[in-house]
Amino acid sequence: MRAMFHTVAPRYDFITRAFSYGMDRRWKRAGVERARLPQSPVVLDLASGTGDFSFLVSRHYPGSRTVAVDLTERMLQLARARGEIHAVCGDAGRLPFPDASFDGVFVGYGLRNFPNLAAALAEISRVTRRGGLIVSLDFFLPRNAALRRLYLAYLYAQGAFWGLLLHGRPRVYTYIPDSLRTFVSIDGYSSLLRRAGYRLLDARSYILGGIGLHWAAKE
Repeated sequence: MRAMFHTVAPRYDFITRAFSYGMDRRWKRAGVERARLPQSPVVLDLASGTGDFSFLVSRHYPGSRTVAVDLTERMLQLARARGEIHAVCGDAGRLPFPDASFDGVFVGYGLRNFPNLAAALAEISRVTRRGGLIVSLDFFLPRNAALRRLYLAYLYAQGAFWGLLLHGRPRVYTYIPDSLRTFVSIDGYSSLLRRAGYRLLDARSYILGGIGLHWAAKE
């Protein structure tokens, strides 16, 4: 996983925009603006990529302190190149922070890539203060079986096209549908959040259930 993301890192931001029809930035802004964090929050940007959520939080909450964590050092290098950012290379399954360290945790397109999602949610809960938030944006499986097959086929074709065009290898970006095949629907993830001790505040569905944005508070 680390090697694959090292390869795609320089094109990662472009690909997230391409796969989202250019709506990725709008969704992330909505995630931050509707989060209702304290005035000067301490925030974890988990599976941060190049730090989109970190920079959005910093702009929306001028007194905030953000920490970007990603498994791939190359992603963090690109995040640092965008501006001042506190970035740590780390694993979602074993976060290097004390209990109750953060007011909010943002996860952009990382859920599908966690080897054990339930364990990662438990670890996120551990480092989140009581009443703190988890805000996540990711691809999900549409509930309708026929739509699900069409969506996976579309993502595979899209990934193969951009992989061939940008890297000369069609399989580079097919990791997106590959990671999605055994994932959950938006409703399924909402249930996982509840079982992990979170109270679901809101969930938004985009692209016919193929993209989901969640806000949930730690009980």
